[in-house]
Amino acid sequence: MSIHLVEVTVKTIDMAAYVDDSETISNPLPMDNLAINLALKDSLNSIPFSKLYTTEHELEYIAQAIASRQIAGDGAFTKKCQHWLQQVLGSQKVLLTHSCTAALEMAVILADIQPGDEVIMPSYTFVSTANAVVLRGGIPVFVDIRPDTLNLDETLIEAAITSKTKAIMPVHYAGISCEMSAIQALATKHGLAIIEDAAQGFGSMYKSQPLGSLGKMAAFSFHATKNIVSGEGGALAINDPALMERAEIIWEKGTNRSQFFRGAVDKYTWVDVGSSYLPSDLLAAFLWAQLGQADEIKQQRLGLWQRYDRAFAPLELQGKVRRPTVPLECQHNAHIYYLLVDNLETRTQVLAALKQYGVQATFHYVPLHSAPAGRKYGRAQGELSVTDDICDRIVRLPLSAALTTSEVDHVIALVLQALAVRDTALSFAPLS
Repeated sequence: MSIHLVEVTVKTIDMAAYVDDSETISNPLPMDNLAINLALKDSLNSIPFSKLYTTEHELEYIAQAIASRQIAGDGAFTKKCQHWLQQVLGSQKVLLTHSCTAALEMAVILADIQPGDEVIMPSYTFVSTANAVVLRGGIPVFVDIRPDTLNLDETLIEAAITSKTKAIMPVHYAGISCEMSAIQALATKHGLAIIEDAAQGFGSMYKSQPLGSLGKMAAFSFHATKNIVSGEGGALAINDPALMERAEIIWEKGTNRSQFFRGAVDKYTWVDVGSSYLPSDLLAAFLWAQLGQADEIKQQRLGLWQRYDRAFAPLELQGKVRRPTVPLECQHNAHIYYLLVDNLETRTQVLAALKQYGVQATFHYVPLHSAPAGRKYGRAQGELSVTDDICDRIVRLPLSAALTTSEVDHVIALVLQALAVRDTALSFAPLS
């Protein structure tokens, strides 16, 4: 594989101004006529967006599952994970699923969403949030987001409530909690269910309570892009005891199979709607290894998140970017580090510059209210001006517990260079 050496000349970038003095930057950059020799492989994946972090136990536990001859759903590792999650979340019951999408679909069935019922949610979310509602004949009602946290704007929810509204689905963007006290008060006032889309929220807190414990139900993701992973995977947390029995039936394809194995019935049969929502115990074995290092993974990510945040503080003071906002009552899990730049042109410029040097950075959602299916199946409540604005300006940077500080410093340097283009002379030339 060939190696390319590139010389980058920038008039002056004072890296000391961008990083806390208490930490030493790997490969510190000279203050005058910055020259960086970048050894780049042909692959554009030298710093992936979401680098896989593994513990020492994934293969060990998978081997144990195989040796047990029980690799289908609801095996020993599934039970271990569910019990652990119940203890951490304080939930009445947790059921592992093969995806967060599956958990959301189960939650909507449990909320008894019927054709024509409305469910309030942000437009700035993944399609699974809305699809879960549409599959039951419900109508997603899209509400704008806050400009600070990019979460559902709680001050706009009440205006979206009609006689058809059955539930609110707050999405905890980037692992930073929505303003749940206000949302809970609205739900109580209007008799609505809260289904937390906590796909990005595992390990985060709101007023010292774990995300996923603040609604009737919550859906989590353990997809490969998340903090804690099993490749594909998710979980449904149930906080209302009245929903526990039916949740188990829906999870088991609409049968009372779980009751049969507990000896509660002498045979199992089809008793309700449902589907095959269980993950393989091989996935649960992988997840069990990850859960065992959940705290370490979170702390590693937080350290890198904070390194980014310190480095870009001066750019925010200059008005070139806006960093993530974390309200005082929120303790986040460092799921995403993003910057908001001034416009789409700048965003395109930054992403292209990072891609050129093998760094996978990206934007995020295309707002659902503007998508073809969003227009067909849902409705927007008022102008979603913040959503429309944010989607063109967001840049998400690589973040993983597997990244090194050197890799993060490399990303920081490239972002600073890209944002300096309008103010300084840049030249790119192969080294002789």
